[in-house]
Amino acid sequence: MDGLERCGWVGPDPIYIRYHDEEWGVPEYDARALWEKLVLDGFQAGLSWITILKKREAFRAAFEGFDPERVARMGSADVERLLGNPGIVRHRGKIEGAIKGARAFLQIEDFSAMIWHYVDHVPLQPNFRTLADVPAKTELSTTISKDLKKIGFTFCGPTIVYAWMQACGLTNDHLVSCHRHADIAAMAKKP
Repeated sequence: MDGLERCGWVGPDPIYIRYHDEEWGVPEYDARALWEKLVLDGFQAGLSWITILKKREAFRAAFEGFDPERVARMGSADVERLLGNPGIVRHRGKIEGAIKGARAFLQIEDFSAMIWHYVDHVPLQPNFRTLADVPAKTELSTTISKDLKKIGFTFCGPTIVYAWMQACGLTNDHLVSCHRHADIAAMAKKP
């Protein structure tokens, strides 16, 4: 091992380590990337995150690079095709939810601005010391979840939304002992 201290949820798989060290918690401002991560977090429900990470490129291929305009045009034949794709999680509700989410995304003028507004455009800095301190959901993730559902998104309950907030850097949930905590905290400035 490299001797670096990481958050306790990181498994030994190099994909997990790379994701934690390079992507998780980095503030994401690109609207399309935010939507992609929301879709992937929705697909993760009931599964391990490593399963989604290992299938990520297959998801990108299956969902047209997560181009919301292309995904929004998908219909029932596409759903059936995706249900036969062994490279992704084959769950009808989640596939249909991704398509419905693309249509909802296109109704929003600026998805990134809408999402970052919830944290006043600056990542939250809770400074958690142990994994036991990190919540599965918060009042804010519950509010965002309700608002997303009103717009037409699915598979975005408060727990999924909180995991997404962590992944997209709306909250810096790297433990204070983690080698990434200070670097991510330094990114917490208005863009």
